[in-house]
Order: sequence, then C-alpha cells, then structure tokens
Amino acid sequence: MTTGGSLGSLRAANRAALLRAIESAGSLSRADLMRATGLSRTAVSSLVGELLSDRLVVEREERGTPHRGVRGRPPVLLELASNRGAVLAIDVGHSHMRLALARLDASILDELQLGFAVDDQPAETLDRLADQALGLLDNHNVGADEVRGVGLGIPGPVDRDGRMTSSILPHWRGLQPGAELERRTGLAAHVENDAHMGALGELAFGAAHGVSNAIYVKAATGLGAGIIADGSLIRGATGIAGELGHVQVDPAGKVCRCGSRGCLETFVSGPQLVQLLQPTHDRELTVELMLALAEGGDMGADRLLADAGRSIGRVLADLCNVLNPERIVIGGTLGASTTLITGVREAVDRHAQPSASAAVTVVGSQLGERAEVMGALALALART
Repeated sequence: MTTGGSLGSLRAANRAALLRAIESAGSLSRADLMRATGLSRTAVSSLVGELLSDRLVVEREERGTPHRGVRGRPPVLLELASNRGAVLAIDVGHSHMRLALARLDASILDELQLGFAVDDQPAETLDRLADQALGLLDNHNVGADEVRGVGLGIPGPVDRDGRMTSSILPHWRGLQPGAELERRTGLAAHVENDAHMGALGELAFGAAHGVSNAIYVKAATGLGAGIIADGSLIRGATGIAGELGHVQVDPAGKVCRCGSRGCLETFVSGPQLVQLLQPTHDRELTVELMLALAEGGDMGADRLLADAGRSIGRVLADLCNVLNPERIVIGGTLGASTTLITGVREAVDRHAQPSASAAVTVVGSQLGERAEVMGALALALART
C-alpha cells in the first residue's frame, strides 16, 4: 500500500528529476522532459505547472525545434528561473519558534509559529525544529538540494563558531545549534543571536531600511542590541557585540542571570517590569496586559514604562556618542510601547552630545515580532 507520505516523496523526486534534466540541457520542452525522465505526459504537465507556479522554471520567449523534424508548431521551451531555489529562516525565542520558507526574491512561500518552552530543553527544541523545517519543505515540494541558505536566530550569545557561550541559557552552553540542526536535517545553518537577527531584519525590510548606521534594541524577556555600522552588522571579536542588557548600571544592584551585578536588564526586562507593577493590581499581570494598561491610561503602568525607556535611553546615549547612529529602532515586546520609546528619546536628548542626539531618530520596529525571522531571511539570502 502506498502512503500519502511516500506519494509526496515520489512527487518531490520527480520534480527534482525534471529540474536536473532542465539544468543539464539548459532548456527543454515538455515532450523533451517526457523522453528524458520517462514520466507520462499527464505527470510532466502537472509537475511543470507546479514548477511554473513556484517560479522554479520559466517559459522562454523563443520557441524550440520540433523533435527530429516532426511537423507542427515549435514547442515551448522551459528553463530554470534565475531565482530557482529557496531559503529557510528560523527564529527561536525563549517560548516560541517561528519558521519562514521564501523564494530567492524574498517572497514568503509559507510561515508558521508555535509555542515551545526552549530554555531548559535544547535537544527537544532542536528535534522539534528539525521536524517543522522538514515538514515545511515537504509541504511545498522543496528538496533539500534546492535550499540555498538557512538563517537561525537563537535567544542568547553565539560566538563566531556558532557556539553558545553564556550562562544566560545554561542548558544550551557549549552547543552549536547550527551544527545540531544540520545533523538532524542535512541543512547547514548560519547562526546569530536574536537581537542581531532583528537588526538585520529591520535593515533589510523594516524601520532601518536605507540607513547605514543604526542600533536595533530588542526589549522583551531580556534586553539585547544589534549594531549596524556603515551598512554591516558588528559582531565583535567573539561574536557577542550588542549585549546592551548586561551593561552595569548599579554596582550594588541585584545579581543578573549572566552572573554580573546590577545589569540594565535587571531593571527593565519585561518580567521585571511586570513584577514591579503587580502589587498595584489584583489580577495577575503579563507583559501584554501591562502594555494594554498603559495604553488605556493606567498611570502606574505608564510611568513604569517611561522610566524603563529613560533607563534604556541613558545607556543608548553613550552608544550614540561612540557610534553616531542615524536611527535607533526599538523592537521586542516592549517596543510596542510608545511611552517607552518616548522615554528613550528623552534620555538620548538629555545625555548624548547635542550633535549625536540631533543626528539620530528613535522609532519603533516596523516588523514587530517578525523582525528576527526576517533578519534570518536576510542572512540566509546573503549567504546564497
């Protein structure tokens, strides 16, 4: 008995055979493909229709020559599209994973998101990620050999060898997520931390598009930054540039999850702000509810977010003096707060040099929660 899965695999194999035949010959007609592959007229017609729809092949304007002098209309020739292939973009957050499959022109074929507790179970996360990635390819009849690049964003510091190095995610420390994903799927992935991916996403498709010098801040469960200088992402000597949340702002402050004391993140992360606001409310608060309360006029929530913005902006002001960016983009869950963004702007104006302050605009993310997966897409496309 033939299963649906085996039928899908056979169809994918037949698509691959057609693509290989066209690639080898340069251009072929549908009749040529029947002769080259042994597939029936109906099968070739159906598969070619899919390949045209998926923009993997195109019909040439010039007609071919009838086979062996047979009379009739010159046949339509098929050739590989210039954008043949696909890329896979993956964003792994602390409690979710998001995947997007795209063509080489950056158009999205499919995108999915699922909730998953990532921090304490790296092996299970990578297994689930591999299943979802392969399923996404199978759903669109994209073979592994057609995947030109994979971008993978991870919510923690990643060194230049793609290895997790920090105590922020202790269960992941020492792992190479890209290599682990390749071992499970055969797909080699380029890895960056989530804030770096957010910066690449906003640079390519969002609020930093057209800007050469920018800072992207992801303010959510933690606090990180991606720095763009003269159009390029700054990774630093060991790949962890942009750890904004671990700038020390109070030497006598509480111990941070990174092991240091008094980090910015211990004052302004989403969970920390919720904890500070909770005593003023009877119902259990979440970050999303806190943002809604501030939007609805709750004075406590509004003040807390304004103070958080000023705390972030105070650190960013020093970066403005050093890096002289044109734009600061505030993303992550907290980036949805206009109050927080206003607080950032106020602190930059107050503490940065006047010329540095005048040069920079402070804006919210255009891509929102999709900034990181779009950055993974931009990275995958850049590595094709």
